[in-house]
Amino acid sequence: IKLSRVMGDRRISQSELSRITGIGKHAINDLYQDLTDRVSLSQLDTICDALGCSLDEILEWTANDPKGKTRDLPSRKH
Repeated sequence: IKLSRVMGDRRISQSELSRITGIGKHAINDLYQDLTDRVSLSQLDTICDALGCSLDEILEWTANDPKGKTRDLPSRKH
């Protein structure tokens, strides 16, 4: 989760983002600190709208193996 970087670039605080979006301060903090493993698509849409950014600016996907280590995915053949 790259929310803290985007918020820093836009100079917006967690409290201000919470106020603008209506998303609770605890939820914003968990996203900001990259402590959450779940977030609703609606919240992501609201945050992106408030920050004027796209989803790929605040999230980065990496695959994890069952032990929690990052791994490369095999390429798909069509």
